[in-house]
Amino acid sequence: MKDFFDDIEDDLDEDLEGSEVSGNTPDELYEHYRFVADKGQGLLRVDKFLSVRIENASRNRIQQAADAGFIHANGLPVKSNYKVKPLDVITILMDYPRREVEIIPENIPLDIVYEDEDIMVIDKPAGLVVHPGHGNYSGTLVNGIAWHLKDHSGYDLKDPRLGLVHRIDKDTSGLLVIAKNPDAKTNLGIQFFNKTTRRKYIALVWGNIKDDEGTIEGNIGRNPKDKLQMTVFPGGEQGKAAITHYKVLERLGYVTLAECRLETGRTHQIRVHMKYIGHTLFNDSRYGGDQILKGNHYSKYKQFVQNCFAICPRQALHAKTLGFIHPKSGEEIFFESPLPDNMIQLIEKWRNYSNSLNDE
Repeated sequence: MKDFFDDIEDDLDEDLEGSEVSGNTPDELYEHYRFVADKGQGLLRVDKFLSVRIENASRNRIQQAADAGFIHANGLPVKSNYKVKPLDVITILMDYPRREVEIIPENIPLDIVYEDEDIMVIDKPAGLVVHPGHGNYSGTLVNGIAWHLKDHSGYDLKDPRLGLVHRIDKDTSGLLVIAKNPDAKTNLGIQFFNKTTRRKYIALVWGNIKDDEGTIEGNIGRNPKDKLQMTVFPGGEQGKAAITHYKVLERLGYVTLAECRLETGRTHQIRVHMKYIGHTLFNDSRYGGDQILKGNHYSKYKQFVQNCFAICPRQALHAKTLGFIHPKSGEEIFFESPLPDNMIQLIEKWRNYSNSLNDE
């Protein structure tokens, strides 16, 4: 059996929202190993249970995986001191699939806003896929990180405890934190798991949001009618719990500029939650935001909206702020990313249009 931390399975869904996905509260986990305890299994710590079943997996490494929330018993995460019982189903789930292709370092320009021996904070442009998968086996952020850290003594491409702590969608811009050593990955992962990080997004959505601020709660899971979409299951019978707080920043006629603060990190969380309350992200083609959802039917207005789509040819979503406790110093650090030019131009265009409506 191969090294516990060596393989990655299938392809990673490139559209993971930031966000929305933390290393330890991932919206989607991928099974790497599964063991079913025998009927006669005596009580045994799960770290010891796994260490004798997985080649090259020390108890210390297994304990770190458990601390990060990656070891489950009967579908629930457990700590390393969990006692395995007869017929328990023990699974090792990671926040990325098993690897099909080797990650090749590529000299891709990275906008690194902060770096030290433990972490990097990167401002990702829209259009850059975070992780290889689904036909994007090169030219991704991870390939660029591999190049940047290729001479870093503590960085091992085959070690999933390094690198990404959370992800944002291909067509979402903004801030990501990268761990450069196992201790940093575990520490940051726990912060995401405990929801102590600070993450705010700026979104332009269709329609005039009724309340100045509010909270959206609703389980998010894969849409059974369209596997490329996520959807809200309001009864909580499916999906995973998700909470988004929003605040209106500016009302611009048929669209609203809003700030969204994540309490959880699920696939497409902001995109799905905002659609759920009737305010799909502007130009979000996956969820119908690339259609004219509000306004009139005049040809002049239709042309105006088409021009707006051309200015910002992706969902209008930006990961603006990121705050967390530094894994080594223990100090709280905070980063802020300016809105990209295409979103600035888009907002200004709607602002001018809204002002013209008010002047009529």
